[in-house]
Amino acid sequence: MSYSNELTNKTLGQLLDSIALKHPDKDAIVFCDLNYKINYREFKKTTDEIAKGLLALNIKKGEHIGIFAVNCPEWVILQFAAAKIGTVLVNINPALKSHELEYILKQGDITTLFLTEFFKGQNMIDVLEDIGKNEDVRAHHGVPQLHRIITICTGNHPEYMKWNDLYKLAKSVPEEVLVERQSKLNSKDVINIQYTSGTTGFPKGAELTHFGILNNAYFCGVNMNLTDKDSICIPVPLYHCFGCVLGTLVSVNFGIKMVFPSEVFEPKKTLEAVQKEKCTALYGVPTMFIAELALDDFNKYDLSSLRTGVIAGAPCPMELMKQLIDKMHLTEITVGYGFTEASPLITQTRYNDPLEIKVGTVGKPHQNVKVKIISPETKAELPHNTPGELCAFGYNAMIGYYNMPEKTKETIDSSGWMHTGDLATMDEKDICKIVGRIKDMVIRGGENIYPAEIEEFFMTNSKVEMVQVIGIPDKKYGEQLAVVIKLKSGEKWTEEEVKEWCKGKIANFKIPYYVKFVSEFPMTANGKIQKYKLREILQQELKITV
Repeated sequence: MSYSNELTNKTLGQLLDSIALKHPDKDAIVFCDLNYKINYREFKKTTDEIAKGLLALNIKKGEHIGIFAVNCPEWVILQFAAAKIGTVLVNINPALKSHELEYILKQGDITTLFLTEFFKGQNMIDVLEDIGKNEDVRAHHGVPQLHRIITICTGNHPEYMKWNDLYKLAKSVPEEVLVERQSKLNSKDVINIQYTSGTTGFPKGAELTHFGILNNAYFCGVNMNLTDKDSICIPVPLYHCFGCVLGTLVSVNFGIKMVFPSEVFEPKKTLEAVQKEKCTALYGVPTMFIAELALDDFNKYDLSSLRTGVIAGAPCPMELMKQLIDKMHLTEITVGYGFTEASPLITQTRYNDPLEIKVGTVGKPHQNVKVKIISPETKAELPHNTPGELCAFGYNAMIGYYNMPEKTKETIDSSGWMHTGDLATMDEKDICKIVGRIKDMVIRGGENIYPAEIEEFFMTNSKVEMVQVIGIPDKKYGEQLAVVIKLKSGEKWTEEEVKEWCKGKIANFKIPYYVKFVSEFPMTANGKIQKYKLREILQQELKITV
């Protein structure tokens, strides 16, 4: 198949409309757990109905609506329906607790919230209702600009609107009203906000455009050697760019079937989905693939349809890559690298790269994206094979962090280069290798955890005088979170009490695995805490080798 390296100026709505016209009877969305399957004609029709329902609610172009949900058909439909009317969809991790959800609802100026009821046993509606329990603004859950709450996949909670109410509302909106709204949209409009974070402060909302995410998805598919005969199994979460850009948008770009095994990742259901739907591509972070390969009955699944896919989120060890090729038939799997701010991919290995490239590197820069390696100190560009900060420039750059101009300037410089905070090298063939991180971010099983956010949370406890959060190497998850606490004089706190205090306030994956109490922190001469020394001390005490 021949591919174009040209950038397209379509909106998400225009892309879906054109693909539905071209492949009306092809399977579009499959949710195996729900026995749900629709083709592209039905996908477009349902999307248009929900878009008209949103218009009936008088939701404006540029208005922010949030989705706090597990993987479900409504998530995908809403992504495209919101895009069709120029509304900005704000992705919210379903694992978040009330403290974190409140921050995003307020900082993101969300007026309408869509949510499912449960995530791994956590009642998400309870999480929402925990916000503002003791405030006068109870009707808005402590978030004054939040006007509407719409539930998905539940008949409970009659006090809230339901997803199906949108179909009824849509009947009052003529087709030409939707067409007129779509005609006013531009591919360079912000259409999605995805929350990420840095080493300081709370999460930041990266503003992404139709242009950035649609083109990034297309080139991801090109590098996987996709055709309209392929189909993708997507066990990764939709709230993350891995799911809602590299998953849904890659699929629609190529007019192929997107298969979701379950609402949250389950290795058995993932392999069942591949077998049943004869998927040719599979996505995941390394820990997902490891869990699939470790299944007792792994050999019973017919995975012979698989050929390609994307592995991202953490380095892929040589042994794992060999198993992906030998046992899962993923001979053309690619390795992706980027960050949310880049829509998200910056580099990617190609489907036909040799094994040593797929294991030791993150491949070449994406089409229409430039990469350079600079000195973190002087900002000067460095020669080949010299470690420095990886910076990227291209169409895929976010517009900025929502309502955070100073933070935006820290990430995108005056010349438009994105600064990743990652240490990397680039060779004479433009092949990049990540060698470390400038940021203190901890990556646990593909989930990014930001120490400063957790430290700020711990400082809300009256027992704590000082606190530091660091990552400790872990064979299973890559890293585990450790908290080092200096208590105020006379205070007492145990490891068990610390973990119990965290429960229900922050997501479970952010609760520290290791808890250590100290009377002093190692400091520099000018009073800065030396995190690297803390890490060395803990690793020695725990007898952990890197």
